[in-house]
Amino acid sequence: MNAQRSVKTEYKPNKWAVAISVMIGAFMGVMDVSVVNVALPHMMGSFGQNLSAITWVATSYSIAAVIMLTMSGWWATLMGRKNFYLLSFVIFTVGSILAGMSHTFPEMIICRVLQGMGGGSLVPLAQAILRETFPKNEQGMAMAMFSMGVVVAPAIGPVLGGWLTDQYGWEWIFFINIPVSVVGMFMVSIFVQDPPYLRRGIKSIDVGGIILLTLGLTGLQVVLERGQEENWFQSPWIVWMAVLTAAALLALVLWELFEPEPVVNFKIFKNPQFRMGALVILLFGVALYGTTFILPQFTQQLLNYPAYQAGLVLMPRAIALMCVLPIVGRLYNLIDPRALIIYGIIVVNISYFQLAHLATTAAQGTIVPILLLMGSGLPFVFVTLSTVALSSVEKENMTSASGLFNLFQQVGGNIGYAVMATLVERNSQIHHAYLAEHISRFDFNFVQFYHQTAAFMHQQGMAVNQAHQAAMALVNSLVTRQAQMMAYNDISLFLMLMFLICVPFVLMIPVGKGHFETASMGESMAS
Repeated sequence: MNAQRSVKTEYKPNKWAVAISVMIGAFMGVMDVSVVNVALPHMMGSFGQNLSAITWVATSYSIAAVIMLTMSGWWATLMGRKNFYLLSFVIFTVGSILAGMSHTFPEMIICRVLQGMGGGSLVPLAQAILRETFPKNEQGMAMAMFSMGVVVAPAIGPVLGGWLTDQYGWEWIFFINIPVSVVGMFMVSIFVQDPPYLRRGIKSIDVGGIILLTLGLTGLQVVLERGQEENWFQSPWIVWMAVLTAAALLALVLWELFEPEPVVNFKIFKNPQFRMGALVILLFGVALYGTTFILPQFTQQLLNYPAYQAGLVLMPRAIALMCVLPIVGRLYNLIDPRALIIYGIIVVNISYFQLAHLATTAAQGTIVPILLLMGSGLPFVFVTLSTVALSSVEKENMTSASGLFNLFQQVGGNIGYAVMATLVERNSQIHHAYLAEHISRFDFNFVQFYHQTAAFMHQQGMAVNQAHQAAMALVNSLVTRQAQMMAYNDISLFLMLMFLICVPFVLMIPVGKGHFETASMGESMAS
């Protein structure tokens, strides 16, 4: 009895020190997904690769990260969670050093895989540690802390990456990880401890599960990231890859259900609260990461902002997120979580509605308030959803559940990227064809503009034929620009629809009576 008491009194971590320690790793792991994107054009020159090939620098990290993210619960059981977290941090740091020193393209791809193997595990491990470190009445605040890393990092990544690339070269987007990682590893080694109830060790290695998981998630990443480039299912290569991916994932689920020590614990989905939360985060991931992809594209392609300035335009959303996150953490114990999520969806949809009515002349003063509004609504969805989905999961399964929850969010994000890229290109073509129908000698506005432009260019010294050709080229450029603007507006409306689709599923999330009982208990303890 005394021994049990001593064990219980030993494990009393400083929750804020633990939170800061683990969030350093989670922030770095997430940021390295987006920080590299702005440096890809510079890497094309360094490695002599075209755009199609150089995107594997981002794809290779994502594939390795999503596999390790899913396996994080299994590895934590095998090695111990703290040991696995530190090992992941070491692998991530070594991968960063080697990536910055890469001289050939194959070296870079191998180093990015190594980076992803370390960075992918940091996110679910951080979430699980935070969930278990904070008491029940502070779970909303714990997830607010977690969100500061995983939601704000993608917004900061392009800004930091653009600045480092412009000032010091693309190598420094990797070297900057080193001092931050060293501080993070030092803090984790001091402040983080494995609680006594965590199960340690496994009796057998699930080789079949590891192979099927690797094949399925690798295939899924390749299909989503290469589908648009290969014209999706009109490409036999994509069709076969999609079939093999579906077969591998189906076989993985069936295999793991009968495996005594599965590498992926699908039995967690028996929990209805977690199951519905994972489904909603999948849909939410499509909308959230779709926005993260589309806004930089819009500001750079249509508003002609350089990468660094485009990142700065998106900073207000990150600032609003950071300001609202702790507020949502407090409100979680006072208001029905479903009401908080729906409120966030309403606020975000108002911002999408405003984005859907922008023009090519939109100024920063127009865009910034919209992004501030969006940033103030997103925490109500993300923080609340992640808190309520994991609130009924047993502590010993928390790491596995966190890995699966983040997997669904990541897959949703990858779907979002693929869908947005496809919609931008195809809707631009549709709108261009529609607008081109009005380029006719029978359209008074076109004829007037065309002749005035040709006359002006002739006055500037062009020959008559050259002036008419230049005028037509200008018309085509304006039509293309307007078609792209209309395509981006379509996407904002599509994202509105995606959030609205989430509402019925949010209402189906079961919230037990214990939610408010825990809140009142926490308030009475505080008083």
